[in-house]
Amino acid sequence: MRWASTVDTNENLADSINDAAARLFQMLGGIQPDLVLAFVGNAHAAHYEILPELVGREFDSTVLVGCCGSGVIGGGREIEQAPAVALTAAVLPGVRLTARHVEPADLPLVYAPRSAWMRMLGPSSHDARGFVLLCDPFTVDSEHLLQGLDRAYPDVVKLGGLASGGNTAGSTVLYANGQTYRRGLVSLGFEGNVTLDASVSQGCRPIGEPAFVTAAHDNLIREIDGRPPRDVLASIYDHLPAADRDLFATSLFIGVALPGERTVYGPGDFLIRNVLGLDPQSGVLGVGARVPERAVIQFHLRDAAASARDVEQSLTLLRRTSMQPHAAGALLFSCVGRGVGLYGQTDHDSNVCRRILGELPLGGVFCSGEIGPVHAATYVHGYTSVFGLFSPRTL
Repeated sequence: MRWASTVDTNENLADSINDAAARLFQMLGGIQPDLVLAFVGNAHAAHYEILPELVGREFDSTVLVGCCGSGVIGGGREIEQAPAVALTAAVLPGVRLTARHVEPADLPLVYAPRSAWMRMLGPSSHDARGFVLLCDPFTVDSEHLLQGLDRAYPDVVKLGGLASGGNTAGSTVLYANGQTYRRGLVSLGFEGNVTLDASVSQGCRPIGEPAFVTAAHDNLIREIDGRPPRDVLASIYDHLPAADRDLFATSLFIGVALPGERTVYGPGDFLIRNVLGLDPQSGVLGVGARVPERAVIQFHLRDAAASARDVEQSLTLLRRTSMQPHAAGALLFSCVGRGVGLYGQTDHDSNVCRRILGELPLGGVFCSGEIGPVHAATYVHGYTSVFGLFSPRTL
């Protein structure tokens, strides 16, 4: 197994792909790759449709998948808000690849037979080793998709993201097998001699204490430990240092505890979701997820220091628990809200990956929602970085 990744910033898309492809062939020792992942920055939006043809000229009989983004990642570099194409290629002996485009209306019901999901995506539950999922954010119910996939493929890692760089339906693109799509999703299934390990960095730190939701309806929390959320938040705010009070107004999130019996809650035990707003009259809190009564929640703040620390911790854990000593390549799906806007510098998460996991070929894209597993279930996240490591199963 051999991977290579590069990025090119030529303003001419054809020249950019030609130059990037030449570098990939050199990195791969002149071997034709089995897979190419292509991520294109939205500065090239006027030429989205011709990308599959341009890549096809360079790589004959290669499986191609990809999407657009407001930023792309290639060769361990993160290029945001500029003309750029990132190509990541892999030579995968003993690996079977299945790339499929799926229309939104063709998604099976969440509780449909597992066979219905397998017919849609290709790999059987027994043979699947991992999935990369790329979704249009305007036409796909991603939670429906992931709940169904987790039922059909319960022990298989799924990662990816929602295409970014567009503001309306039809403004983003997905690529699969020489075709361009403006809706739906693209699934890339792996079978055979490959292992996929994943790490999700949610990038927040807790404030206050864990508490029970004692009254709620759908995504509206009416009581926390028997008190209006307004009062709970006011109490938390009063005990914050001055620096955190500034963050409280702009970077407040809620963590919903993941399933499992615990007496102590720590990093990784919460699924981080947006705080949508607080009704000043009733004190009811709207959040970006359905929150059942008796759920354990804890409020969180997000800043560059917390995000950097979380990336370090999650990648260190990945290094200890995965097949990383034999990893051949990596993918990164990072939120458009990270990068330079969060850290004030380029390539932050890519540099951390290089320092902790070594000089792996790393490619990816900035997303408007990131897909990755937390505690054996797959979720759509926000403001996260999701890393995937690819290794051969046999050496």
